[in-house]
Amino acid sequence: MATDTLKNTTDGGSGGGGGGGGGARAVRRLLLDNGALSALVVLVVAMSLLSGDFLTTQNLLNVGVQAAVTAILAFGVTFVIVTAGIDLSVGSVAALSATVLAWSATSEGVPVWLAVVLAVGTGIACGLVNGALVSYGKLPPFIATLAMLSVGRGLSLVISQGSPIAFPGSVSRIGDTLGGWLPVPVLVMVAMGLITALILARTYLGRSMYAIGGNEEAARLSGLRVKRQKVAVYALSGLFAAVAGIVLASRLSSAQPQAAQGYELDAIAAVVIGGASLSGGVGKASGTLIGALILAVLRNGLNLLSVSAFWQQVVIGVVIALAVLLDTARSRAGASAAPAGASGPGGAGGSGRKGARAVKYTVAAVLVAAVIGGVSFWNNGSSGAGTKVGLS
Repeated sequence: MATDTLKNTTDGGSGGGGGGGGGARAVRRLLLDNGALSALVVLVVAMSLLSGDFLTTQNLLNVGVQAAVTAILAFGVTFVIVTAGIDLSVGSVAALSATVLAWSATSEGVPVWLAVVLAVGTGIACGLVNGALVSYGKLPPFIATLAMLSVGRGLSLVISQGSPIAFPGSVSRIGDTLGGWLPVPVLVMVAMGLITALILARTYLGRSMYAIGGNEEAARLSGLRVKRQKVAVYALSGLFAAVAGIVLASRLSSAQPQAAQGYELDAIAAVVIGGASLSGGVGKASGTLIGALILAVLRNGLNLLSVSAFWQQVVIGVVIALAVLLDTARSRAGASAAPAGASGPGGAGGSGRKGARAVKYTVAAVLVAAVIGGVSFWNNGSSGAGTKVGLS
């Protein structure tokens, strides 16, 4: 009897400890699974406390405008990275598409709607060439898209003769605002993000991307036409690059052949920061959007704090390295937790995962709302006669 009593007491104690450990593990998983979102919240809080001008309506809309072009490019790059590829040409393709639009509409007298079609077709054509070189030419994605980076930039310089070309006024309205306050580039960014999420989650092509990125040979043996799928993926990336180029040129009211230089690196960084894996098979639109917002918040906040642009590059590099480290930690945590999850019943495990996911998103939403609301109250009335806006 004494032995049984001792055993029951010990089991109860271990169960309590297990409950505490389970809670700690749940919090750890919450932070790991929402690393990008957690980083964005921390950045918003930090920048708001350091600068009273950060969390204002005008500046937050400015952050959205700054993130728009990078996010649209990054959505297209997400497709490629999910398939374990890379696209270094999106910046040049964006500049080339905008140049084609401005040149055809302004210099050649082509109707504006047809010029827009030509610009989008230019982006898709560049993507098709990239996909053909990777799939049928057997070139590594890095080399194929690096070549397109040079070709696209060179063609934009040739077409424009190295000079900016005035953008059609009707298309330039994309860079304006609705109602005098809501930026159209932000609406375009949201629309492209929804399209990306729909393609990845609800289409055959999206499921094929994950299959190819997870194991290309297994995808081929299971009947997927891997080569055609890759060509379509790179064509999608070119399409998104063309849209980003049009948005950027609309903001500048001119097509500049040297525009969007370095944007391909920001796009790739946004995808990686958002939780996608460069080895393929992992990535989603919401994570990419958060990654682009993190970069925009960083640049905007550092500008408000009068930090040198040279140091900003250092900070962004550190953030990218930390994002990759977090991705590695998340992968290891997922691998170590897999056997435990597999031991439970399938139905209970599925419902448990759905419940945990709902709790996770609820907690994240409440956290974001509380932080922004609290800091807004903190900064209410603290601004002076003028409001600073961080530009990049």
